[in-house]
Amino acid sequence: MTICRFMGENSSSARTAGDIWRGRSTRAGNTVAFRFREGDDWRSLTWQQADMAAREIAGGLVSLGVGAGECVCILAQTRLEWVLCDVGLALAGAVSVPIYPSSTPEQCAFIIKDSGARTVITENAAQLHKLVPLLAQIPKLRLIYFDGDSALGQAEVQTPRLQDALSAVRSAGGTAPLSLADLRQAGQAWLAGHAGELDRRAAEVGPDHVFTIVYTSGTTGRPKGVVLTHRNMVESFASVIRAFDLRDTDLQYLFLPLAHVLGREVEWAPILAGSSIVFSAGSSRIKFDLVDVRPTFMTGVPRVFEKLHAAITTAAGQGSWPKRALVKWAFRVGARRAAALRRGAPPSLGLRIEHALADRLVMCKLRARLGFDRCRFFISGGAPLSAEIAEFFHGLGLLVLEGYGLTETTAAAFVNRWNRYRFGTVGPAIDVLQYRIAEDGEILMRGPSVFTRYHNNPTATAEAIDSEGWFHSGDIGHVEDGFLSIVDRKKDIIVTAGGKKVAPQMIEATLQAHCPLVSQVVVFGDGRPHCVAIITPSEFAARQFGGGSLAQAASQPELRAAVQDAVAAINRTLASYETIKNFAILPADFSEAAGELTPSLKVKREVVRSRYGHIVDALYEKPQS
Repeated sequence: MTICRFMGENSSSARTAGDIWRGRSTRAGNTVAFRFREGDDWRSLTWQQADMAAREIAGGLVSLGVGAGECVCILAQTRLEWVLCDVGLALAGAVSVPIYPSSTPEQCAFIIKDSGARTVITENAAQLHKLVPLLAQIPKLRLIYFDGDSALGQAEVQTPRLQDALSAVRSAGGTAPLSLADLRQAGQAWLAGHAGELDRRAAEVGPDHVFTIVYTSGTTGRPKGVVLTHRNMVESFASVIRAFDLRDTDLQYLFLPLAHVLGREVEWAPILAGSSIVFSAGSSRIKFDLVDVRPTFMTGVPRVFEKLHAAITTAAGQGSWPKRALVKWAFRVGARRAAALRRGAPPSLGLRIEHALADRLVMCKLRARLGFDRCRFFISGGAPLSAEIAEFFHGLGLLVLEGYGLTETTAAAFVNRWNRYRFGTVGPAIDVLQYRIAEDGEILMRGPSVFTRYHNNPTATAEAIDSEGWFHSGDIGHVEDGFLSIVDRKKDIIVTAGGKKVAPQMIEATLQAHCPLVSQVVVFGDGRPHCVAIITPSEFAARQFGGGSLAQAASQPELRAAVQDAVAAINRTLASYETIKNFAILPADFSEAAGELTPSLKVKREVVRSRYGHIVDALYEKPQS
C-alpha cells in the first residue's frame, strides 16, 4: 500500500465562486473576458460588460423567486450565455445543475426531478421540446431560453421552430417560457429596487455551501448527482492554475461540454487566473476557429487528439515524393529532439542545427496552419491518451499534458505540468490532494477538492467513501517517481479463463494511435480463453477503402488486411495472454446518438457488449487470425 500527500497554499483569497467572479471583474474591468463568433465576425465582451450581464441574470432569477441554495438546471451547448448564466446563479446564491444538450427527454426528466429543480434554462426550440412532457409532472416548472443573441442585449429571434416550441409549452399547460433578454430586463428592474441585496445574498454563501451538482454521464447504471461545494471548486481550480501556470495573458479556445466537470474546470480556472476564453462556434468550425484565434492553450478529450493525429499523419503521406520525404525527415528530426528533451539530455549541436532547419521548413508552418503557433500546451483528460500520440505532438513542438480526475474530485486530481511531465502517465497529484494506492491497486483520494456526498443517494455515498474519508475511485493505477499511471477501470479489468488479468484500455488506445484506419476498439475476454476485439473503421478508412462509406469500407478485404497488420504489430508488444486473437470490423462507428458513447466520448462497454455480443461469440467460434 502506498500513501502520499501534497499540500500547497491556496493562491487565491477567494472563498466562493462569487468571490472569484467579483474579484476578477473588478480588477480586470475593461479588458477582454470572452470572445465569440457572431455571423462571420468575432466579437468581444469585457469583464465589466460580462459582470453587468451576469448580475442582471442573477437579479432576474431572484425576481422569479429562485431562492438561495435552490437548484437551477442549464440545458445548452457550450456558449457565452451558458457561462453568464452559471455566474449569475453563483451571484444569486443558487446551485447550478448542468445537463448535457444531447440528453434524451427521459434523462433530462431524471436530473430535473432528482435535483429538485423548479427552473430550467434552455438553449433553443429543440431543448424546449424535450421538456414539454415534463410539464404535466412538474406543473410550475419555469423555463428560460436564450435562442438567438439575447445575452448580448439584442432582440430575440422568433423563428417558426421556436414559436412552435413555445406553443407546445403553452398547450401543455406550462408557464410561458421567458427569454433571457426578458429575464435580464426583469433583473435590471429588481436591481434598481434592491440596491445591495445581491451582494448581501452573496455574502451569505460560504465555502461549504453547494456550488453545483454534476450528474455523472452514466457509462453504467443511472447517473449519480455529485455534490460539489464552493470549497471544492476554489481549492481545485486554484491548484490547477498553479500546476499549469495559467496567466492573465493566456487565451483559451473552449469547446468542451460545460455539463462535464472538466468543462467547468476550464471555464472557472481561467476566470480565476484572468485568462480570456474564446467560445467555439461549433464542431464543424473548430479547425477554422483555431486559425482565427490562435489560442495559447486548449483542452480536449483524447478522441480530439487521436483524430488530429490521424489527420496529420494521413496528410503527411500525400503529395509529391520530395514533399513526403521532406515531411518524413522533419518529423524524424523533431522526434529525436523531443526524445532527448524528455530524457533530460540537451540535444547535440548537430541535432539543434538540424531541428532548426526542420522546424523552419515544416513544423512551424504546420503549427501555423493548424492555428497552434502560439500554443503553450494542450490539456487532455476524460480518458487515457496513448503515449505514442503525446510523443508525436511533442516532436511537432506541441506539448500535450495529460491529467486524470473524476467528477467526484472536481476534475483534475493528477496532472502533468508544463515543466514536469512524463508521457504515458497522468502526472503528479495536484498540491491539495492526498492519495493512496490500495493493496489491489485502486486509487484512493481525499482532500478539499474531493466531494463528500452524492445527492439523494446515501447508499452510493457510503460505497464510495470509507470511514476514514478516502474516496474509492474505482480506477487501478501505480505510482513511479511521483507520476501516476492508470491501468484501467477496476470493473473493466478482464480476467481470462486462465486467470490472467488484462487491462483493455491501454491496448485499445495503443491500437487507435498505431492505426489511422481504426476509430474505436473494444477488447473482450472476460472468462474466455483469449482476447478478441470489436473495431470500428475511421473516416480515413472510409475514404481509402469505401468511397466515403464506412459500411462499404468494412466489407473490403484490403481494410481487414491492413488492420490485421496493425493488430499483429501491437500483439508483438504484449504478453501472449493479452494479445488480440481475432477481431470483427463493424460497418459503422460508435456514436452518442446510438447510445454507445457518453457525451464525453467514452465507450459504454456494457452497451457494446449487449448490442454486439453475438458478434463477440462468433469470434470465439472462428479460427484465430
